[in-house]
Amino acid sequence: INGSSEFVSNISMSIVSMLYNYQLMKYLGRDGVSAYGTYMYVGFIFLAIFIGYSSGTAPIVGYNYGAKNHKELQGVYKRGLLFILATSIAMVIFGELMAYPLSVLFVGYKEELLQLTIRAMLISSISFLFTGISIYASSFFTALNNGLISALISFLRTLVIQVLAILLLPLLIGVDGIWVSIIVAEALSALISIIFLLAKKKQYNY
Repeated sequence: INGSSEFVSNISMSIVSMLYNYQLMKYLGRDGVSAYGTYMYVGFIFLAIFIGYSSGTAPIVGYNYGAKNHKELQGVYKRGLLFILATSIAMVIFGELMAYPLSVLFVGYKEELLQLTIRAMLISSISFLFTGISIYASSFFTALNNGLISALISFLRTLVIQVLAILLLPLLIGVDGIWVSIIVAEALSALISIIFLLAKKKQYNY
């Protein structure tokens, strides 16, 4: 089970990407797919920071939990949350400030596509505020040898919630619903992750 979260994430991301491309072609055509591709390039860089930190601290979490070093485990947990919070805020600010220059870098050759990409970046960048906590929580529970919760968080974040959001929000609020769906999916996933972290705190003494 412990290795299942990564497998679930990879499969889910492939399915969700195809669904996003389908919706974008339906509502915006090829320009929409290009705009989404630009956001994904930037998003992968930001996700790599969260994934790198979460994966890097996982052995420390696992060791201290196994050795019953509860104070050390609590310290790692609190520092992890502070890092995720600070980094998330910084990423949102960076994403908003760099929406224009990054869009110009990728799609500056076409004005209509450029404006669409800038709008997509400005809206979607807000999702970085919530992304880190889900990634951290999934890795944290893996380190605690609770692969079931880890896989569940990944499954809900990368597939279930995103699929519902991308299908429903464009119907409710139009084209912007495609970009807002990213925010909604990450926010709901973060909420679920926080609930699990709070619910299991006494059991694992972090």
